[in-house]
Amino acid sequence: MKMPNIVVMGVAGCGKSSLGQALSDTLGATFIEGDAFHPAENIARMSAGIPLTDADRASWLGVLAARLASGRAGGERMVLACSALKRRYRDALREGDPGLLFVHLSGSRSLIAERMAARSAHFMPQSLIDSQFRDLEALQPDEQAIVCDIQQPLASLRDRVLEQLHGK
Repeated sequence: MKMPNIVVMGVAGCGKSSLGQALSDTLGATFIEGDAFHPAENIARMSAGIPLTDADRASWLGVLAARLASGRAGGERMVLACSALKRRYRDALREGDPGLLFVHLSGSRSLIAERMAARSAHFMPQSLIDSQFRDLEALQPDEQAIVCDIQQPLASLRDRVLEQLHGK
Protein backbone atom coordinates (compact mmCIF):
# COMPACT_ATOMS: atom_id res chain seq x y z
CA MET A 1 0.00 0.00 0.00
CA LYS A 2 1.24 3.48 -0.89
CA MET A 3 2.09 5.67 2.07
CA PRO A 4 -0.25 8.63 2.48
CA ASN A 5 0.79 12.22 2.21
CA ILE A 6 0.95 13.89 5.61
CA VAL A 7 -0.43 17.07 7.16
CA VAL A 8 1.28 18.01 10.43
CA MET A 9 -1.39 20.03 12.24
CA GLY A 10 -2.04 21.86 15.49
CA VAL A 11 -2.14 25.27 17.09
CA ALA A 12 0.55 27.89 16.52
CA GLY A 13 3.83 27.08 18.24
CA CYS A 14 3.28 23.31 18.52
CA GLY A 15 6.18 22.40 16.21
CA LYS A 16 4.44 21.72 12.89
CA SER A 17 7.27 23.08 10.77
CA SER A 18 10.00 21.30 12.73
CA LEU A 19 8.31 17.90 12.61
CA GLY A 20 7.17 18.42 9.03
CA GLN A 21 10.71 19.15 7.90
CA ALA A 22 12.09 16.18 9.88
CA LEU A 23 9.53 13.83 8.34
CA SER A 24 10.07 15.13 4.82
CA ASP A 25 13.86 14.77 5.19
CA THR A 26 13.51 11.19 6.42
CA LEU A 27 10.90 10.18 3.84
CA GLY A 28 12.48 12.00 0.90
CA ALA A 29 9.27 14.00 0.55
CA THR A 30 8.62 17.58 -0.44
CA PHE A 31 8.09 19.81 2.58
CA ILE A 32 5.31 22.37 2.14
CA GLU A 33 5.20 25.21 4.68
CA GLY A 34 1.54 26.17 4.82
CA ASP A 35 2.28 29.60 6.30
CA ALA A 36 4.17 30.52 3.11
CA PHE A 37 0.88 30.31 1.19
CA HIS A 38 -1.05 32.82 3.32
CA PRO A 39 -2.04 35.94 1.40
CA ALA A 40 -0.51 39.18 2.66
CA GLU A 41 -3.88 40.26 4.12
CA ASN A 42 -3.98 37.18 6.38
CA ILE A 43 -0.44 37.75 7.61
CA ALA A 44 -1.23 41.40 8.31
CA ARG A 45 -4.34 40.44 10.30
CA MET A 46 -2.51 37.84 12.38
CA SER A 47 0.48 40.14 12.92
CA ALA A 48 -1.96 42.72 14.29
CA GLY A 49 -3.37 40.14 16.70
CA ILE A 50 -6.62 39.67 14.77
CA PRO A 51 -7.74 36.03 14.52
CA LEU A 52 -8.56 34.76 11.05
CA THR A 53 -12.14 33.87 10.24
CA ASP A 54 -13.28 30.89 8.21
CA ALA A 55 -13.73 33.27 5.26
CA ASP A 56 -10.15 34.55 5.68
CA ARG A 57 -8.84 31.00 5.56
CA ALA A 58 -10.95 29.78 2.63
CA SER A 59 -8.72 30.95 -0.23
CA TRP A 60 -5.57 29.85 1.64
CA LEU A 61 -6.98 26.36 2.15
CA GLY A 62 -8.03 26.28 -1.50
CA VAL A 63 -4.49 27.06 -2.62
CA LEU A 64 -3.09 24.36 -0.31
CA ALA A 65 -5.64 21.82 -1.56
CA ALA A 66 -4.67 22.66 -5.16
CA ARG A 67 -0.98 22.20 -4.29
CA LEU A 68 -1.75 18.82 -2.72
CA ALA A 69 -3.83 17.81 -5.76
CA SER A 70 -1.10 18.74 -8.24
CA GLY A 71 1.53 16.90 -6.22
CA ARG A 72 -0.68 13.85 -5.86
CA ALA A 73 -1.38 13.82 -9.61
CA GLY A 74 2.36 13.87 -10.24
CA GLY A 75 3.14 11.13 -7.73
CA GLU A 76 4.92 13.56 -5.41
CA ARG A 77 5.40 12.52 -1.78
CA MET A 78 4.45 15.50 0.43
CA VAL A 79 4.46 16.66 4.04
CA LEU A 80 2.43 19.81 4.70
CA ALA A 81 2.69 21.90 7.87
CA CYS A 82 -0.76 23.48 8.30
CA SER A 83 -2.81 24.31 11.37
CA ALA A 84 -5.93 22.51 10.00
CA LEU A 85 -7.69 23.34 13.26
CA LYS A 86 -11.28 22.66 12.22
CA ARG A 87 -12.82 19.62 10.60
CA ARG A 88 -14.01 21.75 7.66
CA TYR A 89 -10.40 22.90 7.08
CA ARG A 90 -9.21 19.30 7.03
CA ASP A 91 -12.06 18.43 4.68
CA ALA A 92 -10.94 21.25 2.37
CA LEU A 93 -7.40 19.83 2.31
CA ARG A 94 -8.76 16.33 1.61
CA GLU A 95 -10.40 17.74 -1.51
CA GLY A 96 -6.85 17.95 -2.87
CA ASP A 97 -5.80 14.54 -1.53
CA PRO A 98 -8.51 12.32 -0.02
CA GLY A 99 -5.99 9.94 1.56
CA LEU A 100 -4.20 12.46 3.78
CA LEU A 101 -2.83 11.37 7.14
CA PHE A 102 -3.13 14.07 9.80
CA VAL A 103 -0.49 14.19 12.54
CA HIS A 104 -1.90 16.32 15.34
CA LEU A 105 0.73 17.85 17.60
CA SER A 106 -1.08 18.24 20.89
CA GLY A 107 0.07 20.18 23.92
CA SER A 108 -1.08 22.33 26.80
CA ARG A 109 -1.77 26.03 26.48
CA SER A 110 1.06 26.77 28.93
CA LEU A 111 3.62 24.80 26.90
CA ILE A 112 2.47 26.47 23.68
CA ALA A 113 2.74 29.91 25.30
CA GLU A 114 6.26 29.08 26.49
CA ARG A 115 7.29 27.98 23.00
CA MET A 116 5.75 31.01 21.32
CA ALA A 117 7.54 33.34 23.74
CA ALA A 118 10.86 31.70 22.87
CA ARG A 119 10.57 31.94 19.09
CA SER A 120 11.43 34.91 16.95
CA ALA A 121 10.77 35.96 13.37
CA HIS A 122 7.21 34.65 13.17
CA PHE A 123 4.13 36.73 12.45
CA MET A 124 1.82 34.90 14.88
CA PRO A 125 1.69 36.76 18.22
CA GLN A 126 1.08 35.10 21.58
CA SER A 127 -2.16 37.04 21.88
CA LEU A 128 -3.77 34.63 19.39
CA ILE A 129 -3.16 31.47 21.46
CA ASP A 130 -6.65 31.47 22.95
CA SER A 131 -8.31 31.84 19.54
CA GLN A 132 -6.22 28.93 18.24
CA PHE A 133 -7.35 26.64 21.06
CA ARG A 134 -10.94 27.87 20.68
CA ASP A 135 -10.93 26.94 16.98
CA LEU A 136 -9.26 23.54 17.46
CA GLU A 137 -11.68 20.70 16.79
CA ALA A 138 -10.79 17.15 17.77
CA LEU A 139 -10.04 14.69 15.03
CA GLN A 140 -12.97 12.40 14.32
CA PRO A 141 -12.85 8.58 14.15
CA ASP A 142 -13.29 8.68 10.36
CA GLU A 143 -10.17 10.86 9.92
CA GLN A 144 -6.88 9.05 9.33
CA ALA A 145 -4.76 10.49 12.14
CA ILE A 146 -1.99 10.13 14.67
CA VAL A 147 -2.01 12.29 17.81
CA CYS A 148 1.41 13.13 19.29
CA ASP A 149 2.24 14.74 22.64
CA ILE A 150 4.58 17.67 22.02
CA GLN A 151 6.32 17.13 25.34
CA GLN A 152 8.27 14.40 23.52
CA PRO A 153 11.54 15.30 21.77
CA LEU A 154 11.39 15.96 18.04
CA ALA A 155 13.23 12.72 17.19
CA SER A 156 10.73 10.70 19.25
CA LEU A 157 7.79 12.37 17.51
CA ARG A 158 9.33 11.68 14.10
CA ASP A 159 10.02 8.05 15.01
CA ARG A 160 6.47 7.53 16.32
CA VAL A 161 4.98 8.77 13.06
CA LEU A 162 7.38 6.64 11.02
CA GLU A 163 6.52 3.55 13.07
CA GLN A 164 2.81 4.15 12.45
CA LEU A 165 3.45 4.64 8.73
CA HIS A 166 5.42 1.42 8.51
CA GLY A 167 2.89 -0.51 10.59
CA LYS A 168 5.18 -1.34 13.51
